[in-house]
Amino acid sequence: MKRQKIIVGAACAITALFAGVLTTFAQPDAQFAKANQEYAQGHFKQAIDGYEELIRSREWSANLFYDLGNAYFRVGDFGHAILNYERALALEPHHPETQANLRIARDEARALELQPSWPERYLQFATVNQDTIAAAIAFWLGAFCLTALIFSRRRSARVMALSIFAWSFFALLVTTVFWIDNGNKGRALAIITGSGVEARLATADNANSVLTLPPGSEVKIASQRGDWVYSTLPNNLRGWIPAKSVETVRL
Repeated sequence: MKRQKIIVGAACAITALFAGVLTTFAQPDAQFAKANQEYAQGHFKQAIDGYEELIRSREWSANLFYDLGNAYFRVGDFGHAILNYERALALEPHHPETQANLRIARDEARALELQPSWPERYLQFATVNQDTIAAAIAFWLGAFCLTALIFSRRRSARVMALSIFAWSFFALLVTTVFWIDNGNKGRALAIITGSGVEARLATADNANSVLTLPPGSEVKIASQRGDWVYSTLPNNLRGWIPAKSVETVRL
């Protein structure tokens, strides 16, 4: 009888554990569905609050940022709309709906864009995370082939060729990740979210203006000093921008 109670108690504990796990996974889905319902009913500010809550919970996905961008677009906040479209594309570069809406939002806001360097234009086949995973696989494949060549009595031409290919592919991917991560569209990419933002020559509101940046314009943050960030601007310019008026694409 005592043993049966122990077994029943263990079964109940396991059931409760699985129920907790399922509830944890179901909760973000329910929040996402509720935010989508608010959007469908035209309650765009409530939808924004729901999507933002999911982002604060780090429940990130391309579709979530895309929907949040749409909600901001519907309330006329083009800066945050473009920011979230960019975040969606950072997770899923080939997302046609996001690409189309991003172009529309940029046209509406007359946002300025940074020009990507040639490595960014020709080497960006996937996301940085995907390239990093592929580089790790190529590295270990090359290491395995090299180990096989060292310890095998007969050196196989196929294994040698595979080793050379793996190491070459690894080097290409590492170079790609470096250029993308440090380029104009990389980790330092940020979007102007404020209105009437002026890039200035110094960290003062009365300093000479370098460029007026419409909402949604792209900049590349180089450094920060207090409440100002020094950035690369479109048109190959540089200047200081109020930190509160800009947000990085990468979270």
